[in-house]
Amino acid sequence: MSKPLFIYWPKCSTCRRALDYLNENNIEVETRDIMNENPTKDELKQWFQESGYPIKRFFNTSGFVYRDMGLKDKLGSMSEDEQLDLLASTGRLVRRPILIGDHGIFVGFHKDLYDTLKK
Repeated sequence: MSKPLFIYWPKCSTCRRALDYLNENNIEVETRDIMNENPTKDELKQWFQESGYPIKRFFNTSGFVYRDMGLKDKLGSMSEDEQLDLLASTGRLVRRPILIGDHGIFVGFHKDLYDTLKK
């Protein structure tokens, strides 16, 4: 079993809380800074399909890029392919952290989901 992949932005307080949780619970992960290495369209498509989440869940809807682009009103009329292209264009549009591993795919930090990693 390989280490889960933890995609995060070090300056994000939610990402830091999630990483602190992982460290405090001795859960080893491979880390990837989303601003230095944004997920590719193929990665995002795979994670979106495997996660069962709606694609909108992968968007950082509270970010300034999302707001500046007016995506709240545009996403509904965009195809899945167009949305994936957009997500792959910048790490600032992708909700973080993302944790990918044998446990599944977690988008955002939700302690109750992370607690399942301890079992």
